[in-house]
Amino acid sequence: MEKINRRSFIQTSAASIAGYAALASTGFASQGFTPSTAIVDQVKLGNTGLNVSRIALGTGSIGGNHQSNQTRLGMTKFVLMAHHAYDRGIHFFDTADSYGSLPFVKEVFKEVPREKITLLTKMWTYNDPTKSEPVDKALDRFRTEAGTDYFDIVLLHCMTNGKWQEEKKRYIDFFSKAKQNGIIKAVGVSCHNIDALKVAADDPWVDVILSRINPFHVHMDGTPVEINAILERARNNGKGIIGMKIFGNGDKVLDNEREESITFALKKTSIHCMTLGMESIAHVDDAVDRVMRILKS
Repeated sequence: MEKINRRSFIQTSAASIAGYAALASTGFASQGFTPSTAIVDQVKLGNTGLNVSRIALGTGSIGGNHQSNQTRLGMTKFVLMAHHAYDRGIHFFDTADSYGSLPFVKEVFKEVPREKITLLTKMWTYNDPTKSEPVDKALDRFRTEAGTDYFDIVLLHCMTNGKWQEEKKRYIDFFSKAKQNGIIKAVGVSCHNIDALKVAADDPWVDVILSRINPFHVHMDGTPVEINAILERARNNGKGIIGMKIFGNGDKVLDNEREESITFALKKTSIHCMTLGMESIAHVDDAVDRVMRILKS
């Protein structure tokens, strides 16, 4: 891809922001609120030693089979959006092999400093080692695809039962070794099951938990009250907690629903930060402006 110069980026960003007001008729723009120069803040992610932006750029909307809505934007549009997110303070990128997004962040690193970004990725796991890529080769491939020597966070992707500690032991052992060698800074799990989440909350191996949480009980592993109680315990145990499915996997995106979701995430849960599957510069602006306004209210 041809490197995007700063003038081109500014022109494209300005055009996108100018079109933001037109989104009001579709319900996407915040009512009575226009894009600002607000920068999203940084938070301490549990006991990981990492400071991350309160919003992560999610790259897995409708993701699978090595693609997602973000990668389907195409490389140029993705890089423009990610660069704009960086300028708005979003220095946390949430990727996964199954999203096909690692080569996309590699292109972003040609525009923004790698050391300024917290890079999270996830590895899909298999119980039968003969039917999967060796763990060491998979992680080496991830690093090559992302153009980085290390990952800040690597998670076991999509844990769906409470037996993951035993079933994924070879991955756990390798991640621990990679962490000792400085290839990974923090390890953990993304959970799609309440039993998996309960185990993660108390497991000393887990540094970071990615959990589904929203006020509507949509695409979640339990009720908001049940899930938040577990997350509170995990946070008290020093885990870094990242919320996902904040808008119910895209099912709750009307203006009032986004307002309720972000307010819930910021004011009524135990998460440290959240990953949002943004797909445009306007999405980035809405997220940053809304989060910072609600946070200060």
